Amino acid sequence: MNWLPWPNQVYTTVVRTIQFALSCQLLACASPPKVVTPALEVTSPTHWARIDSVSIPVSSPWWMTFGDTLLTAYVAEALEQNQDLRVAATRFEAAGAQARIAGAALMPQASTSADGSKRRQSFIGLPIPGSGASVPNSTTTTYGANLNISWELDLWGRLRAGTSAVLADLGASLAEMESAQLSLVAQTVRAFFAATESNRQVRLSESTVENLRLASEQIGERYSRGLRPSLDLRLALSNKANAAAILQQRLQVRDATLRQLELLLGRYPSASITTTDELPPLPPDVPVGLPAELISRRPDLIAAERRLAAAGARVNEARRALYPRLSLTAFGGRSSIELKDLLDGDFTVWNLVGKLTQPLFQGGRLRAGVDLAEANSERALLLFAQSVLRAFGEVETALAAESFLVRQEKELCTSASEAGASYDLALERYAQGLAGMATLLETQRRSFEAESQLLSVRRQRIDARIDLHLAIGGDFYTSIPVIGESTK
Repeated sequence: MNWLPWPNQVYTTVVRTIQFALSCQLLACASPPKVVTPALEVTSPTHWARIDSVSIPVSSPWWMTFGDTLLTAYVAEALEQNQDLRVAATRFEAAGAQARIAGAALMPQASTSADGSKRRQSFIGLPIPGSGASVPNSTTTTYGANLNISWELDLWGRLRAGTSAVLADLGASLAEMESAQLSLVAQTVRAFFAATESNRQVRLSESTVENLRLASEQIGERYSRGLRPSLDLRLALSNKANAAAILQQRLQVRDATLRQLELLLGRYPSASITTTDELPPLPPDVPVGLPAELISRRPDLIAAERRLAAAGARVNEARRALYPRLSLTAFGGRSSIELKDLLDGDFTVWNLVGKLTQPLFQGGRLRAGVDLAEANSERALLLFAQSVLRAFGEVETALAAESFLVRQEKELCTSASEAGASYDLALERYAQGLAGMATLLETQRRSFEAESQLLSVRRQRIDARIDLHLAIGGDFYTSIPVIGESTK
């Protein structure tokens, strides 16, 4: 998902990590040990249940297919300013630093030191001729410069297995950050269109309140002339007050959605952000690919797979901790009572030590470490399998929602049209004295509800499309299977 911008520190972390991995390979003089993980028993279907194989080119990020430049600008702002995304970036940077720290064990450890000391020693009780009554003493001054080098030879691959684990963890952190970016884009698009629907709902409520206000004034005038009973006036006033209360509810919902959008953009939540007033038509069908491709596309599944690989590497690391360890320690330096002698090779001292250590008894700690690593690996496998099944379910659910909502919108269009015509007819018959106030108010209520439900289902179709993009991991930029005509 190279369309997602990263903070500069993330690029720096990636570069450093690549350098670190190459250094580990060279110093180990061999490739990292093979990570063995249990087989994943998840049956992947050969095709999705609700698509036909149709090819369609995709050339832009998915949120741009809605054709709203304001939305595109807000998504870019969210990716740049959102605080949660910045937190995710710092977590990835920390994971990169942790990987470099862990990989340092593969490299020789070197340190240097320089020291100088001056010492006075008293010889109490020793008779030295000519010393008189004073206590004899001597003063010595020494200088030294040292270089210490230590290196554990990774004979069995324990250190390399640990390095493989932290590199896998780093890959998981990168995928999790990409998942956070994708989620943020989806939340921003969803909040934007929720605010758009709220604007339309407020306008519909305002129009309804105004119509009821005019109707109640006309009925009040006829009541004052004795042409209408008080029941009609009271029903009209009650209906107007109810519509005004619904308007306040819609205003509250719009206020909340605007503040939520502003928070996603990293702005102060003042409910003053600009949005559009019309929901866009749904973009063309989405390429969803094959079910087997989902594991390599969705960032959360990639992260789960990398966690599984890390757990397998840690099993290898724990098992190899039972084997002997061979380490080399070298010391070299110069020591003299004169500072200038430190440049003279005659004052060189050195020491070279090789040490082989075999753990014999540690109270079962190492064996328990193997059991712990194996249990964690099994848990990572089960979590990965659960994540894959959940991902398949999310795609299928989103695809099914598209077809259900298409049919629901079609029926609501008919309902809204008929309800509007019924209200016009009831208004005409009421004016002619052929229908009562109860009939007029009922048809007006149904017309308002049908229009409101139609707006809601149109926004739900957009939400379902957003869910589908989340489920497939973003976009496809190639010609692959898409949702068929049967869902339109």
